Amino acid sequence: MSLAPVRPARRLPRRLLQLYVGLALYGASSAFLVRAGLGLDPWDVFHQGLAERTGWSIGTVSVAVGALVLLLWVPLRQRPGLGTVSNVFAVGLTMDATLAVLPDVRGTLAQAALLTAGIVLNGVATGLYIAACFGPGPRDGLMTGLHRRTGRSLRLVRTGIELTVLAAGVLLGGTAGVGTVAYALAIGPLSQLFLRVFALPAAAGSPAVAASDHSDHQSDTQTPAPAPAQG
Repeated sequence: MSLAPVRPARRLPRRLLQLYVGLALYGASSAFLVRAGLGLDPWDVFHQGLAERTGWSIGTVSVAVGALVLLLWVPLRQRPGLGTVSNVFAVGLTMDATLAVLPDVRGTLAQAALLTAGIVLNGVATGLYIAACFGPGPRDGLMTGLHRRTGRSLRLVRTGIELTVLAAGVLLGGTAGVGTVAYALAIGPLSQLFLRVFALPAAAGSPAVAASDHSDHQSDTQTPAPAPAQG
């Protein structure tokens, strides 16, 4: 997808609100998927697997992994923004906070309902924080940085990264299942829809913020990508 940033000072409060509401909702939606118990997105399968091995909470693992991934930006010459750094901390913290108050669910219908709510909420969250134009999440930056350095397609790089973390997460004890597949199929269209909903209106004399094909829950805001990896 491609966003043409519109950043007049008067839009800063709205952009900041979109960023932090979006990141908070992203963490909450990830918690929904955990409680549904039907499978997580690839990065959270990895986070959950590490949490099982370390005894840390899944949100704490998410923060730690995000920080380590951000360090990989240095050799890739990626430049983080406010949204990048905020993503590292906000998603994991809100994920743990939501898990602390959200009980487990029992029964296929209840699990499916919570899974659906989590995926839709994740799409809303993605549209909010990416349309704020404060920079991609650390995992998206890894994807686009590798794309630029290797010359491989974004689709190939993204697929390679996500299959790797998914396989590692499953081996570590993370939960993959029908929810993982449902997330992969739905998040691209949902993110594209909500990016258009939350796109900043054009200011006088400025180009409009245009949302076109968004690849997934952690897609890059600068380079066109195939159909958010977590932030």
